[in-house]
Amino acid sequence: MAMDVAAAADNLLGSLAARADTDFAVGMQRYFPRRIRALGVSNASAVEIANDYFRERPDVPAATRLALAEEVLSRATYHEEVLLGFAVLHKVARAGLGPELLDRCEHWLGSYVSNWAQCDDLCLKLLYPFFRGHLDQIPRTRAWVESRSGWARRAANVAVVKFVRRKVGRAVFELPPSHVFDNCTRLMHDDDVYVRKGCGWLLKVTAEVHPDEVVEFLRTWHTEMSRDTFRYAIEKMDKETRASLMALG
Repeated sequence: MAMDVAAAADNLLGSLAARADTDFAVGMQRYFPRRIRALGVSNASAVEIANDYFRERPDVPAATRLALAEEVLSRATYHEEVLLGFAVLHKVARAGLGPELLDRCEHWLGSYVSNWAQCDDLCLKLLYPFFRGHLDQIPRTRAWVESRSGWARRAANVAVVKFVRRKVGRAVFELPPSHVFDNCTRLMHDDDVYVRKGCGWLLKVTAEVHPDEVVEFLRTWHTEMSRDTFRYAIEKMDKETRASLMALG
């Protein structure tokens, strides 16, 4: 029997609303520079709600889950409702869906994502498993650096941080350093602080795999880089290297 997607969304959103906690919602605000509309439900609880729902319905096709995620996201007015929409897809992101998921993620970043936590949840809980099953799709994110959405521009870097060097099956995948440096060169002047911090995050991770190349990149571009980007990039370098780079002024 086909799932009634609208009824399923009612069920999931109702379960989420039932866990609302006003005090928790107030406490959440400290993580965000701008006020968010929150129910006061943890990310883990949103995931639990989605997992419990599908544990009782193990035969729901991945394509139907995608339609349900879209339905939940289209109705979302609270922060956690966006996270719930993504949680619907966590278990099928790697093997259940194809390139159409990447298309939807790009759309969601521009239409439904409204803060860094939602952006990073999409990148690390949806796109990370998706790319583990679809390594050939990673280069498509390079186009996101030109997006009108700041969250898509941030995601261009955050979505690939776990693939700088990653064992996938029996093979090791390495993101070409040229991918990293091209992204960061194009985004380091971005008006959005979260996009610039995303550059710093990707450079920091890349420095653990390609330290000399990242140091050279920072020496070349440090005068044009924001303090946030530079500080994030050198965070895990050894003390002497950090001191040398900080001395550049």
